[in-house]
Amino acid sequence: MPPEKKKKQHRARQAGTKADKKQKKKDTRSGKTKVKGQNPKAFGRSSAGITARIQQSRKAEIQERKLHAPLIDRSYAAEEPPPVVVGVVGPPGVGKTTLIKSLVKHYTRHNLATVRGPINIVSGKNRRLTIVECGNDLNSMMDVGKSADLILLMIDGSFGFEMETFEFLNILQVMLLRGD
Repeated sequence: MPPEKKKKQHRARQAGTKADKKQKKKDTRSGKTKVKGQNPKAFGRSSAGITARIQQSRKAEIQERKLHAPLIDRSYAAEEPPPVVVGVVGPPGVGKTTLIKSLVKHYTRHNLATVRGPINIVSGKNRRLTIVECGNDLNSMMDVGKSADLILLMIDGSFGFEMETFEFLNILQVMLLRGD
C-alpha cells in the first residue's frame, strides 16, 4: 500500500467574480464600502478650503460684473445724441413683454418685474435706448410709428398675420412715402 498522502488544505479564491463578491460582503460588514472603478479623490480639489475659495471668488466676480454697468460719457454733454427709440408692436400674446424683459436683462443684467411705460437703457458709452411697448389699437400704433427710430413688429407664427398688423404696415408705408 502506498504511503499515506497528506490532504492539501483548502485555499480561498483570490481572484475572480466569486472572490470579488466575498470581498465586497466582507467590506460591507466591516463598514468599508468600495466601489470598483471610482476614485473620489482622483478629480477633486486637494482640500475643501481651496474649493470654497474658488467658489467665493467666482461669486465675487459675478457680483462685480453686475455693478459695472456701462456709464454715459458726460464729457461732451452738449453734443450728446438722443436715445434710439425702439417700438415693440404686435398683437397680444406674441411675447412683446418677454422680448423687452430679455433685452433689459441683456443690457443691464437685472431682472425687470413689470413693463410700465418707456424704458431707458444705457447700452454703451455713447448709446442709449428707449424701449416702448405698443398696444394693439391703431391709434397707439400710429403714434409709435411716428416717434420710433426702430420698430420691432412681432407676429404669432402659429396664428399668422392679423388685420391690425396689415393696417399698421400700410400706414407705415404711407408715412415713409410722405416723409412724416
